[in-house]
Amino acid sequence: MARKEFSGKEKAAILLISLGPENSAEVFKHLNEEEIEELTLEIANMRMVSSDEKNEVIEDFYQLALAQEYISEGGINYAKDILERALGQEKAVDIIGRLTSSLHVRPFEFIRKADPNQLLNYIQNEHPQTIALILSYLNPRQAAQILANLPPEKQGEVTRRIAIMDRTSPEVVKEIEKVLENKFSSMLSQDFTTTGGIQSTVDILNAVDRGTEKLIMEELDIRDAELSEEIRRRMFVFEDIVSLDNRSIQRIIREIDNSQWAVALKGASEEVKDVIFANMSKRLVEMIKEDIEFMGPVRIRDIEDAQQSIVNVIRKLEEDGEIITPRGGDEVIV
Repeated sequence: MARKEFSGKEKAAILLISLGPENSAEVFKHLNEEEIEELTLEIANMRMVSSDEKNEVIEDFYQLALAQEYISEGGINYAKDILERALGQEKAVDIIGRLTSSLHVRPFEFIRKADPNQLLNYIQNEHPQTIALILSYLNPRQAAQILANLPPEKQGEVTRRIAIMDRTSPEVVKEIEKVLENKFSSMLSQDFTTTGGIQSTVDILNAVDRGTEKLIMEELDIRDAELSEEIRRRMFVFEDIVSLDNRSIQRIIREIDNSQWAVALKGASEEVKDVIFANMSKRLVEMIKEDIEFMGPVRIRDIEDAQQSIVNVIRKLEEDGEIITPRGGDEVIV
């Protein structure tokens, strides 16, 4: 009897069933509502699947994931070469074809291993929108190095364009990539997933040195004050406290009211709590733990507001030079 060919959704449902409830729940966290609804319906309607069919789906997923990893490491040709050696030419071509057609390969993959200084020479005279598009596809540290070396008048404009970028048409990305391909002699399939945006900007700015960040943010204040404020709000989040040195944490503790610490820590991770408590006196730790225990249920919004207030204090202390938050390009002498 011929084995049934499963659709992509059916394969996804079989994989999720095989992973079990806890692991499937983790996968769902990365999907949008429509995808969750479709997969839930598919799981609910799934008929009995044989062990052989289930194993085939899992193996198929594993090979696709492996191919994606190879592509990330060395590009399409590298992945194809490895897969051909392991699985044969026909199977390798099939896997690569399915990956590239389903938009898993990001544009500009070929320049992610390029030297940032070399890349800067190629793109620094391009239009700010073109530079913004390219930087938004690079890893944050690579993008930060290029951004830091752009002319000051371009830094703010490029940063602004990354932050307000949402989706870019395939035609535009293809055209820009084609120009760079001629210079780097590389080739790969396209994907046109959402890129840029405020978080992409935050990741880049968190990786640049403090001087560059200050210049860019001052320029952005002039061009778009509302956008600038939103970027600032996201640049250091409450959980980042764990990356601070003990002296800085102790300085922050002195600025914050005990009741505010209790609310903020009510919804904090154990790691954050441990770091904060380690820098408090034993008596103060006991008081705050007691406050947390007896305050009862607290709205998530109130917890987030308390945490954001503490972050605002941290940002102010940093601006005043009283504490240091870790940042790319900083050299700290202790």
